[in-house]
Amino acid sequence: MSAESQEVHHEEGDHQTMTKKRIWKIALYLSIITAIEFTIALAIIPGHPEYLKYANPAYILLTLVKAFYIVAFFMHLKFEKVGLALSIIVPILFIIGLILVLTNESHHWITLRQ
Repeated sequence: MSAESQEVHHEEGDHQTMTKKRIWKIALYLSIITAIEFTIALAIIPGHPEYLKYANPAYILLTLVKAFYIVAFFMHLKFEKVGLALSIIVPILFIIGLILVLTNESHHWITLRQ
């Protein structure tokens, strides 16, 4: 009986690490990343259109970092067991891959019709 109570207490202890201080810290990180994205979009690209080829990968990378923080901390996926996390992350990666493949295929069909 005491082993079960210790295990439950341990799981609750993991979720207690999300304090108000940590939430504000993560929110600050997300705000900084968003500010960087806005700076790129509104200050750098209009003055220098030749940097557009570097801006798109930067947007993707910054958005993936933001998605990690949101999923890991605000959706509490970081505190879950590995099996549950993988059961959510792996299908999402397959869906992203499918979208990329279908996008590439659609461009092929568009060029055939022209």
